[in-house]
Amino acid sequence: QVQLVESGGGLVQAGGSLRLSCATSGSIFSIKSMGWYRQTPGNKRELVASITSVDNTNYAASVKGRFTISRDNAKNTMYLQMNSLKPEDTAVYYCNAIITNREGYDYLYWGQGTQVTVSS
Repeated sequence: QVQLVESGGGLVQAGGSLRLSCATSGSIFSIKSMGWYRQTPGNKRELVASITSVDNTNYAASVKGRFTISRDNAKNTMYLQMNSLKPEDTAVYYCNAIITNREGYDYLYWGQGTQVTVSS
């Protein structure tokens, strides 16, 4: 079984910073792409940033220049450094990953989410 666990969310004032982590564990052979998504009540989950196994990154226009996605393959962990936070960044942040298990099959996994609240 594979688990993704997010951490690092919390309450911060506008202009502040937070660093989210997404730790993976379980029956993992390799991790392909990983990503951060966020969701607010009544809205669809939206992509914030993604990173491939060779560190190609992609960002939503709304966070480009403020957020940085990275991964530590040795630790099977992904990060999201969020700077210059705005109240509109308030959401539940989820990580996901496409993981190849030891049997050679690819599956998409999601974490449970972590709340980020930015006060004005």
